[in-house]
Amino acid sequence: MQLENYISDLLYRYDCVIVPEFGAFLTEHQPATVNSETNTFYPPRKVIAFNEQIQNNDGLLAHYVADVEKIPFEIAIQKIRKRVDFLKSYLTQGETIRFNTIGELIFNTEGKIVFEPSYNLNYLTDAFGLTQYDTPPVTREVHKETVVQIEATAPIHITPEKRSSKHYLKYAAVGLIALTLGGFGASKYHVNQVETHNQLAQEQATQALESKIQQATFSLNPMPAITLNVTKQTGHFHVVAGAFRIEENCDKKVAQLRREGFSARKIGANKYGLHQVVYASFETRLEARKALQNIKFTHNASAWLLAKKLD
Repeated sequence: MQLENYISDLLYRYDCVIVPEFGAFLTEHQPATVNSETNTFYPPRKVIAFNEQIQNNDGLLAHYVADVEKIPFEIAIQKIRKRVDFLKSYLTQGETIRFNTIGELIFNTEGKIVFEPSYNLNYLTDAFGLTQYDTPPVTREVHKETVVQIEATAPIHITPEKRSSKHYLKYAAVGLIALTLGGFGASKYHVNQVETHNQLAQEQATQALESKIQQATFSLNPMPAITLNVTKQTGHFHVVAGAFRIEENCDKKVAQLRREGFSARKIGANKYGLHQVVYASFETRLEARKALQNIKFTHNASAWLLAKKLD
């Protein structure tokens, strides 16, 4: 059983994958970085860590193994326990466990597991297809010193233009006054025309709006009443379709089952924090067992029966 392959698959979708009685692999989002010394750009990624203190079975890994290998949940737990016993015995002998896409595990002198992550695989799906790349340094030319030297050797002087007589200034002043008076008159006439046009347009718009309001007032028809019949599910016996750490995945599963004709719904989170989805709920155990048998045969061999009184 290649347990590391199942762990690797789950790390794409979850931030915590617990291996019962062994430890938990955790991921943390790291933004894109750049190494200024090597001019290397690194895309955003999930950085993997290991915590030996988290060993409680939350059912995530076992459910995934059971779904992939098409085996009962209890058999999946036994296979995981057997693999964990092998890994522990391997570590106690001083050997190093290498998971190619996850990292390396080894015992230190205090008998604690030391984890060294691997960077061969990026588990951040948002960064799919992005790889690190190197770029040559950017060089910028500096021209300031050259410009200073040119100005020092060849200064630029501005010589004002000389006029032979001053009578041109008189004619220019007369022309400027005429243009100013003419422009003022034309501007005043244009403003008056614009104000008149705006007033007419506003009156026309007001009349059109009042006409529309009157038409809408007399054409309103009352909407027919709609009666909805909603059946509330009751019962303490539930056929469970699955449990999900992320509630969004739980909602997707409910929508899928409802499209397939089941009366699926969420019944809350269990003690491990997993959101549970059921095919349906029943008043008696006999009804629930009949439904479970049919669902196992036709839809999902991993479905199971839960007896629980809901609030």
